[in-house]
Amino acid sequence: MAKTKGTGTSRLGRDSRPQYLGVKLFAGEKAKTGSIIIRQRGTKFLPGKNVKKGRDDTLYAIKDGTVSFRTKRKKCFGGSQRIVKVVDVK
Repeated sequence: MAKTKGTGTSRLGRDSRPQYLGVKLFAGEKAKTGSIIIRQRGTKFLPGKNVKKGRDDTLYAIKDGTVSFRTKRKKCFGGSQRIVKVVDVK
């Protein structure tokens, strides 16, 4: 048995793929049915009109149209409010 590893091997050679998160279609761009608008972890953006949320919190269009973003106030359970970003397809 070899006392040391052979040349050309390293223990640090495993590199995972990046997650490719973020906004894929920006405001004013055309969205087709089923096209991904935002890939996210958690609900940083909320789905609005003609937009659905997938299992991994990805937002995608359910109808053809133009992507638009807006902000609105949302009431929390404790009675406080927070400003949320909403994605629509019109």
